[in-house]
Amino acid sequence: MKLLGLLLAAVPATLSAQVSAPITNVSYELTFDSAAAAQRSVQVAMSFEVAGPAPVLLSLPAWAPGHYEIMNFSRNVAHFTATQNGQPLHADRFDYDTWRVIPSGRGAVRVGFDFKADTLQTAAAWTAPDFLMVNGTNVFLFPQGRSLEYPATVTVHTRPDWRVVTGMHAAGGPLTYHESNYHDLADMPFFIGRFDVDSNMVSGKWTRLASYPAGRMSGAPRTAMWSAMQKFIPAETAVFGETPWDDYTVFMIVVDNFGGATALEHQSGNVGIYGTTVIAAPGIPNVVAHEMFHAFNVKRLRPAEMFPYRYDEANPTTLLWVSEGFSDYYADLDEVRGGAIDSAAFAQNTLGHMQVVGASPPASVEDASLAIWTHTRDGSDFLYYDKGSVLGFLLDIMIRDASDNHGSLDGVMRSLYESAWKHHRGFTNEEFWAAASRAAGGKSFAAFYDHYVDGHDPLPYDSIVPLAGFRYSSETFRAPRLGIGTASDSLTTVTQVIPGGAYERAGGHVGDTLVTLGGVDVRTDPNFDAFRHRWAGKDGTFPIVVRRAGQVLTLTAPVMLIERTDVRLDYAADASPKALRIRNGILHGAAQ
Repeated sequence: MKLLGLLLAAVPATLSAQVSAPITNVSYELTFDSAAAAQRSVQVAMSFEVAGPAPVLLSLPAWAPGHYEIMNFSRNVAHFTATQNGQPLHADRFDYDTWRVIPSGRGAVRVGFDFKADTLQTAAAWTAPDFLMVNGTNVFLFPQGRSLEYPATVTVHTRPDWRVVTGMHAAGGPLTYHESNYHDLADMPFFIGRFDVDSNMVSGKWTRLASYPAGRMSGAPRTAMWSAMQKFIPAETAVFGETPWDDYTVFMIVVDNFGGATALEHQSGNVGIYGTTVIAAPGIPNVVAHEMFHAFNVKRLRPAEMFPYRYDEANPTTLLWVSEGFSDYYADLDEVRGGAIDSAAFAQNTLGHMQVVGASPPASVEDASLAIWTHTRDGSDFLYYDKGSVLGFLLDIMIRDASDNHGSLDGVMRSLYESAWKHHRGFTNEEFWAAASRAAGGKSFAAFYDHYVDGHDPLPYDSIVPLAGFRYSSETFRAPRLGIGTASDSLTTVTQVIPGGAYERAGGHVGDTLVTLGGVDVRTDPNFDAFRHRWAGKDGTFPIVVRRAGQVLTLTAPVMLIERTDVRLDYAADASPKALRIRNGILHGAAQ
């Protein structure tokens, strides 16, 4: 204890409170060429002017907005140097993500470092022999404790045969860009290298699709993506009454050995990583729709706790269920409103969110919104996505029902966009519920909040979804379990065989293609629902017909039953006229 006290006493009490000397005329440089690619790094430089020898404290962000996790980007920095008039300056670590530079006097200072770019993650930086993806939060230093409302330019140095794409504004010089403040600067990712890029005009603004590696995202998947964006972007902008970006870039990295999709929003673009096997899956445009809705909901309209962003620490808020969950809801909603999916697919997507909620531990979405920063181990840390989406759906119905379809969740979002974002501030929890109440003609949501948002009671599907002409049903039964995993782009291809499961006992192999299960053609039963119901509660064995190495084989599997609950969300044929108006209002973005 005495030693600890001595160590603590040795740390200056004002260390964390110190503020950088002011800097002006800020510019940055990124250098990425074949040599840098071989080292899996990007060379970074920052230049600025100082008025005297006072210490300059330069920090790197600890996290990237939208990716709610402390990532400590400073750990990727190497060979940090500082010079003035060609002479080296004293530079050292001030804290774990800040460097202290001591100028020799008035004039221009230049600092430089290498940034390791070997992390394939949407919020990070990643290289291949002919490519770099880097986020601004990874590499752009800022003066600690000073206003971030300073203009800056970025110049890229690369091979003459390589491309550069970014959401930053062109500054006039070759591969030189500018932004008016650090928040915008840090929010602009870069693709540098060899990749495909094309553009189309959507909702009166240019939209770019950049994809790496060249040729991987081409043909039918690229055509399908463009078709979907032409449909859902106008539906998204209709919610808020404007298209807020000058241009928008969809950045896509398509890689092998990755079976899913993940993306990160920016105010004028999004960066996504997609597996080769899923790039043609119908759900991929939904990922992009979610991230594009974030250009309104979170990049502009966002909770007060995150306005403005603070880059050196966590920015927790209890409202991520609105920022992320509602973006999930509107991704589904704007796809159906724009015609990218049909109403049956919308119901299926909404049901999917309900199923995730049902399979998750009971948890408050407010708690989950906070838990993401520490990734709590009870499985609730990402619940704000799906449960937030379902809550958006239920609130939309309740608002429309209470107002006879004159109000809607659209109106709530637009009202907050106008009152908060347009006035350069975030919104509070109280402001959100006040806007919801106004849209619902004065209805109180206090009990709903207590039980289902702050609380973790089972969501009241039975009483709310019929108000919009939907029918929710639930059935629990003992169903057969195959014990397999299938490819996400083809549910008939076996990618995993669980030891001891029915499929292994039948002699099934990874790589088999399923033809029929228990007499049910999988082409007409891709989710195996009809198979499960046909063999529910039975015992004995059932046949499985598969294709393997060019042969058709019939396997015999034991019936192994587990308890299963199936839920359904359907359109009620006997919906009342009011419920039909509400349902049509939701699906078509209309109100009375």
